[in-house]
Amino acid sequence: MNKKIGIAVLLILLLAAPFGIYPVFLMKMLCFALFACAFNLLIGYTGLLSFGHAAFLGWAGYMCGQSLKVWGLPTELGLVIGTLTGALIGLVMGLLAIRRQGIYFTMITLALAQMLFFVALQAPFTGGEDGLQGVPRGKLLGMIDLSSDMTLYYVVLAIAVAGFALIVRTIHSPFGQVLKAIKENEPRAISLGYDVARYKLLAFVLSAGLSGLAGATKTLVLGFETLTDVHWSMSGLVVLMTLVGGLGTIVGPIVGAIIIIMLENKLGDIGAWLANVTSIDWFNTLGDSVTIVTGFIFIVCVLAFRKGIVGEILALAGKGQAKGSH
Repeated sequence: MNKKIGIAVLLILLLAAPFGIYPVFLMKMLCFALFACAFNLLIGYTGLLSFGHAAFLGWAGYMCGQSLKVWGLPTELGLVIGTLTGALIGLVMGLLAIRRQGIYFTMITLALAQMLFFVALQAPFTGGEDGLQGVPRGKLLGMIDLSSDMTLYYVVLAIAVAGFALIVRTIHSPFGQVLKAIKENEPRAISLGYDVARYKLLAFVLSAGLSGLAGATKTLVLGFETLTDVHWSMSGLVVLMTLVGGLGTIVGPIVGAIIIIMLENKLGDIGAWLANVTSIDWFNTLGDSVTIVTGFIFIVCVLAFRKGIVGEILALAGKGQAKGSH
């Protein structure tokens, strides 16, 4: 009952949020929250550390932008093409990497993603270092004009909620239970007769497809796609989001994504406020030190909050319940 009340309160807050916070900023956070949740499905519940998720996010954005700007396709079709692009790249990458384990799997995904980065750098339709600019939002179902930030926010919110619901349903399905078994003890899962490679590949493709949906939606929101999203640093950023929020928790990646995106976008404002309050001019330089601050947060989480913010809260709540039962 408490969980249902919490979900209802959260949805009400999300529905009311654009009236007090800049809608484009909120939409960007929703896109990255979905991206982090998709990544967490792979590492948190299957035990596979991919360092190539930037390829799914970025290339889905490029293909969605190409569909809307050059091909003139409807908005919903552009989003579908972006999602399928992420899933298709995930299928190819997964077939090449999935039978490797540990650091070998991670390095293969990184190498393949970097290959796709250089393709994006050279391909004429991506715009190279200038990026793909001027992507139109169009109309949803030919009726709903998405030029309004408020209107688009609720569309993006619906997409993010649907993606999150799919992830939660997958985690609690028999398929998800097998993924957890593979993460905990892969040899035992094999001995029970499960085709482990096939389950890993399906999880990889699903994670890639949802990452593609996040990338396509982000391009629709911002109206452009750049090389930043296909660079290896984006793969590192989603790892950071997941670890800070809580690896293997349902809402942890969302919390991590919100914290990291807020720091990237608002650190300069926070620094200016601190400089004004404390009269210490050094705080004015915080806006240029985002990487240092996020790195510091990562170190603190690794040393003091090994389970991430949400993971530690859940662990403390579990201890409290255990003491109460005694």
